[in-house]
Amino acid sequence: MSIAPVRGPFGRLAAAAALLLLAACGQPAGKSAPSDAAPAAAPAPVAQDIHSYARPELARVTHVGLDLKPDFAARKIAGVATLDLQAGRDAKAVVLDTKDLTIRSVTRPDGKPLKWSLGQADAALGAPLTVELPAGVRRIAIAYETSPAAGALQWLAPEQTAGKKAPYLFTQGQSILTRTWIPTQDSPGIRQTYSARVTVPEGLRAVMSAEMKTPDGEPAQNGRTFRFEMKNPIPPYLIALAVGDIGFKAIGPRTGVYTEPAMLEAAASEFRDLEKMMAAAEKLYGPYRWGRYDLLILPPSFPFGGMENPRLTFATPTIVAGDRSLVSTVAHELAHSWSGNLVTNATWADFWLNEGFTTYFENRIMEALYGPERAAMLRTLGWQDLQRTIAELGGPGAPDTRLHVDLKGRDPDDGSTDIAYEKGANLLRTIEREAGRDRFDAWLRSYFERNAFKPMTTELFLADIRANLIKGDQGLERRLQLEDWIYKPGLPSNAVPPKSEAFAKVDAQAKAFLAGTPAAKLTTAGWSTQEWQHFLRGLPRKLSHAQLADLDRTFGLTGSGNGEIRFDWFELAIANRYDPAVPGIDRFLSGMGRRKFVEPLFKDLMAQGDWGRPIATRIYAKTRAGYHPVTASSVDKVVR
Repeated sequence: MSIAPVRGPFGRLAAAAALLLLAACGQPAGKSAPSDAAPAAAPAPVAQDIHSYARPELARVTHVGLDLKPDFAARKIAGVATLDLQAGRDAKAVVLDTKDLTIRSVTRPDGKPLKWSLGQADAALGAPLTVELPAGVRRIAIAYETSPAAGALQWLAPEQTAGKKAPYLFTQGQSILTRTWIPTQDSPGIRQTYSARVTVPEGLRAVMSAEMKTPDGEPAQNGRTFRFEMKNPIPPYLIALAVGDIGFKAIGPRTGVYTEPAMLEAAASEFRDLEKMMAAAEKLYGPYRWGRYDLLILPPSFPFGGMENPRLTFATPTIVAGDRSLVSTVAHELAHSWSGNLVTNATWADFWLNEGFTTYFENRIMEALYGPERAAMLRTLGWQDLQRTIAELGGPGAPDTRLHVDLKGRDPDDGSTDIAYEKGANLLRTIEREAGRDRFDAWLRSYFERNAFKPMTTELFLADIRANLIKGDQGLERRLQLEDWIYKPGLPSNAVPPKSEAFAKVDAQAKAFLAGTPAAKLTTAGWSTQEWQHFLRGLPRKLSHAQLADLDRTFGLTGSGNGEIRFDWFELAIANRYDPAVPGIDRFLSGMGRRKFVEPLFKDLMAQGDWGRPIATRIYAKTRAGYHPVTASSVDKVVR
């Protein structure tokens, strides 16, 4: 059996596309992975995934066993992936996703070779790996090697780390990059358990998004071996690995921080409220189902604020501000333990089911821990981000301002905008407002319980909320305008902008500054990061150089250690072609690779024509090699 060849980017023959169906749910939590079990009926399909070659209606992966050895000199991972399969009695083959992998061999458990073939490669999707399945074979072993340019992997030289002594490797699988380092069915609706054995050079430590069976490793030839196990079925984009000079400090009985030794004390202090966050989250929406919750603070090139890898959130060092003012990012990743990890979007068209729910949940955690006003400020900043995104996407009528986004023929990352995060969260706030918080909380808690360890689609979400919250209340149904929120562009008529009393006071100071009050005489003592963000965002994009110099001299904005404040300040400085800020912009873009900051600043510079374009090209020429492929691929479209 073979899969039809790709016809252009993200395309494929209609006959094959019609068969790309996702299985309804993963293996139950805690159940051991099957071995050469008797053939079973294939699971019922629920949704198409246009970003995977997998044919799970015929044969699907249920468990991934990894035996890996990273090679820092060659920038490759070599190893074996042993896949356990669930398949119908008539299944003749299994189809997997790969991208830029060198397949060495495919064998059955007894070592006998199996017939396999790689299909035609697509630039974004990679190539399908089809393995023939003789009768009764439900476990296969694939020996393979990754490419030095694998999109999920970033290899860092010692000088790119905080300690400057040892190399570092980390993975980032979302959305469809896991296939660049593991041959499996790389679709969020095909949940899989996994285990791993990772052998690394002496002096380095491996950590993964799984239970660490050997936290200190075991002696191995020329290194140490670390073993891991994830018993809960997860989408493959959440399989994650990091290797480096990594220390650990416990925070509470089930929480702690991993990072380079040079950053360990600062990180542990910054996130000392982790146990309180977990307690607040559990009080809202039910038990934490993953055992431990630890953080891994990565080197600065990590492309995101955080990545919700189960049991071990990967996070950027830019959130270590020294005053716990940016811990909402951790609240967000913790919330993903319910929305995203426990209940997962079945395909990337429904990304909002991960991020909208999580952004809402994050804000509720922040409200519980730090009070209603802190939460209101965060909601207001999020609303500002949403308005900006709507404008950038082409205005309220633009198709990509819908929650259920059309990604046919497109990279799934095209749907990773503030529409999914902030419009999604505002839909849930609208439901909370119209149904009442107590009623809404009871439904959301039960939603997580009913759908635990299952993929979710927009259609299933609508069926669930109508059956278990609306319950035939036509008045509530009309007030919610669910179809308008999800399937129409822009914001419905029942969208209500959030308000913050603290920001009203900030607005008064901004007005005074614009009226001529010197920066030194403004009342800013005790302002939080969020108040500074609102102040800088609210200033006109056209200011005099004297006004900018006054702000910078008084508040030290260019040299601020807070990434969020520096970003908003640099956007204002670039809009005004403020030359004294350029060295700081250079240092900022050279010192970290967080896409949220990097891509917009390069866009801002390029938009400034003869002033900004040379600055952007000069900086990008020296920084691109140090960015993760996720960030570099985005900026490549901007700096040309």
